[in-house]
Amino acid sequence: MNFLRKLLFPFSILYGGITALRNFFYNKGILKSKSYDFPVICVGNLSTGGTGKSPMIELLVSFLKDDNKIAVLSRGYKRKTSGYREVLTESTAEEVGDEPLQFKMKFPEISVAVCEDRQTGIEKLQDKAAVILLDDAFQHRKVTASLSILLTSFDELYVDDCMLPAGNLREPKFGAGRADILVVTKCPDTLSDSKIETIKRKLKPKPHQELYFSKIGYASKIKNATEDKPLSYLKDREFLLVTGIANPKPLVGFLKNEGFSFEEKSFPDHHNFTVSEIEGLKKQGLILTTEKDFMRLQPIANTTEIYYLPIKTVILNGAEDSFKRRIEREIKVEE
Repeated sequence: MNFLRKLLFPFSILYGGITALRNFFYNKGILKSKSYDFPVICVGNLSTGGTGKSPMIELLVSFLKDDNKIAVLSRGYKRKTSGYREVLTESTAEEVGDEPLQFKMKFPEISVAVCEDRQTGIEKLQDKAAVILLDDAFQHRKVTASLSILLTSFDELYVDDCMLPAGNLREPKFGAGRADILVVTKCPDTLSDSKIETIKRKLKPKPHQELYFSKIGYASKIKNATEDKPLSYLKDREFLLVTGIANPKPLVGFLKNEGFSFEEKSFPDHHNFTVSEIEGLKKQGLILTTEKDFMRLQPIANTTEIYYLPIKTVILNGAEDSFKRRIEREIKVEE
């Protein structure tokens, strides 16, 4: 792998130069970016997936939905449609993408839409919401967000990575300076003060940036479309763990730490299951998957015992209230 990275590194320099030039044009106003007179909050990363954007969006929705009209806008990665499309509870992952459908199923009271062009999407949503959350839009410079939240994984900090194709970065590391909030995600349950200081020294937050740490919180119940059961239902039962996410290691580790014994079948992130794969899964017994994958495995939901394990973002070190106040301050919520 290191040898391959060395071979690809010249292409990374070229790609990094192109993206840096693009950002320079936006920073200087040569390429135009549009801002809005209502709150637009962007959640994104510098790398290619796997940092926990979806649970962060859901955390923001849970903070804001009771006192504000909320909309979530995504591009709908790997959907088989194009253009602007409103996400409905009866939509399919093929039509709108798995993550937007997950948002709508979990929060049916909010507006969710997909559109490749964020400006077009915002214009169509602005009459339906007072606050718009942009999913995975940090590199979408045509829109100037009111607040930008940049995520980076604890085990794969962007400062330790390099540009595509040798690494996983979509743009040079200095692009992180555009963020207002940095969140180190997928941390262990406890972080020592020395480890926190080490990460701070590596990330070097700018004076305007706030730094938070978070972990994945796993639910105590497994669910499907019609029922839920305690996580202990999996105890002493044979089951197949099916994942199509960027990094299934934290989930696998959690289940093993809980003492479960299971087989694993992993697919690429946002994998569109083929007919033959669906038929193969139908022949399995008990299946556990992720909430995102469950959106794409609906065809077997009525014929197979399949459940998903919900997750959520948990802000560490007692900083959740501080994080929430920072978000509320941005949208001028009266406390």
